[in-house]
Amino acid sequence: MIARIWRGITLKEKADDYLAYLHETGLRDYAKTPGNRGVTTLRRDQGGHCEIMLISLWDSMDAVRAFAGENPDRSVYYPEDDQYLLQMEPLVRHYDVAEQIASESPPTVEAKPAAKNRK
Repeated sequence: MIARIWRGITLKEKADDYLAYLHETGLRDYAKTPGNRGVTTLRRDQGGHCEIMLISLWDSMDAVRAFAGENPDRSVYYPEDDQYLLQMEPLVRHYDVAEQIASESPPTVEAKPAAKNRK
């Protein structure tokens, strides 16, 4: 199994809208790509900025290529990303998943839906 890690930084006041946009673009494309095993979206507010990290899991590098194209190390961006992101990192990182341990009774984490136009 392969873990693909992408990171982006936006202004804190744009973070909710960007997460909603990600849900409609990249996360939707992850989900419909054969070989994708899911994605975890992480958010870290830092002063006036917000770091977003996506950790997606894939069956193989061939599955990653089905999503990312022939050069899977390149970041995949969507038309409106430049309206949110402070910089466009050109590369992602891939890791072989060496071990994955699931808790017998995992805690329930409720995802908060991104608020539209929250200022």
